[in-house]
Amino acid sequence: MSDLETRPPAADAGNGLKRNAIGTGGIAFLVISAAAPLTVMAGVAPVALGVGGIGAPMGYVIAGAVLLVFAISFMAMTKHVKAAGGFYTYITLAMGKTVGLASAILAIVSYNCLQIGVYGLFAVQTQAMLHTLFGLDVPWPVVALVAIAAVWFLGYRGIDVGAKVLGVLLIAETAILAVMGVGILARGGAQGISFSSFSPEHAFTPGVLAILAICFAAFMGFESTVLYRREARNPDKSVPRATYIAVGFMSVFYAFIVWTVIQAYGDGNVVEAAGELADGMFFATINQYVGPWAEVVMYVLIVTSVYASQLAFHNAINRYVYMLAKDGVLPAFLGKTHPKYKSPHRAGQIQTVLAAVVIIICAIAGADPYKQLLIWVNTPGIFGIVALQGLVSVAAFIYLRRNPAAVTNRLIIPLTIASAVLLFGVVALIAINIELLTFADALTNTILLLVAPLVFLAGLLIARGLRTNRPDVFSRIGSFESHDS
Repeated sequence: MSDLETRPPAADAGNGLKRNAIGTGGIAFLVISAAAPLTVMAGVAPVALGVGGIGAPMGYVIAGAVLLVFAISFMAMTKHVKAAGGFYTYITLAMGKTVGLASAILAIVSYNCLQIGVYGLFAVQTQAMLHTLFGLDVPWPVVALVAIAAVWFLGYRGIDVGAKVLGVLLIAETAILAVMGVGILARGGAQGISFSSFSPEHAFTPGVLAILAICFAAFMGFESTVLYRREARNPDKSVPRATYIAVGFMSVFYAFIVWTVIQAYGDGNVVEAAGELADGMFFATINQYVGPWAEVVMYVLIVTSVYASQLAFHNAINRYVYMLAKDGVLPAFLGKTHPKYKSPHRAGQIQTVLAAVVIIICAIAGADPYKQLLIWVNTPGIFGIVALQGLVSVAAFIYLRRNPAAVTNRLIIPLTIASAVLLFGVVALIAINIELLTFADALTNTILLLVAPLVFLAGLLIARGLRTNRPDVFSRIGSFESHDS
């Protein structure tokens, strides 16, 4: 099916998602919030500094550059594909319905791994905040279950309400990081301002290459801009703009913040400080350079940062499920939207129940909310999403070769090739350096790495089964529906 072919409006067209609900800013807030800037900085950047040394800021620059190349090739295809199925639609259009459905299933599983796993981080950070500020000790499963209910509530109320809340939270969390960075520079750091982080001898070391998995994890969710096409105002412009804004902002901002933290301790001391302070590094830093009040604010905002991430991923998952239900692959009731809020509320209810069940099982099993729930559950999601990004790059190359009229610049096709090579290279780096993400034994790491390929294989088998036994459903795979229908 070409990009000019669309389906007629469905009989229940009034059941669709809310149109013209969000613009460029709203979409950008949604996807940047999914990455949770304050969380990935305060919670994970110390690990990047400990392994990558003073060259760590370049890890984020490299990751951003690779994802910018991906975004250019991805958006080149987006301009000509009037559909809202995200990776699902793009891969189906170029590589066929079997691979497309397998990709959709992998996307749903991967996003669920990212979303549900982060409830462990939310619980840990909220526990720390409640204990530090109020002296309260609340069991982590209780905190996580309350968060699940809060995420469900805003997801239920619709994308425009969620985008407004995420916008406020995102501005607040980036502001506190910026205040810390400016405070460090204003006081000249520990030993004066140094730019050694960006010199070749520090920027391209084995340590920096080793932390690329951590750096790419900091961008998770930016690629979901296309999922909001049907709800966007002027999507042909707002979706690409939001994608480039998200990638550009995160790359520059992450590198800047990590570089300023290096200045806070000095080139020769920051690795030791990262090892000793671990996830308390940013709190200690802002206390020293800005003041105790700022540390208190950061404790509060890191909780809202994780919440914003949860809501953004919740919305993305629900839209994948909604599209598969509209195509007949999943039960039809999941393809219904709320009569008032136009949210895919039934898909949201299922995702909420799934998250609650996982949390309860982990609690009963005595799992550690940070190590087992966050790290181990998140890792297959990171691996799966980066692999899907590589697959979308291949899909973009195939599509543009088949549709020369869509090639508006002679560099586009070479960029799609470069994007695929780079992203699959990152997949290999994640596999090679997985212990830096999990700190687990070889057997556990092997199991975590096998999740994504096994899910993809299961998706291929499901698609083949539909092709044989339910050809009518198989023919609908891809969510090829006009944006204007």
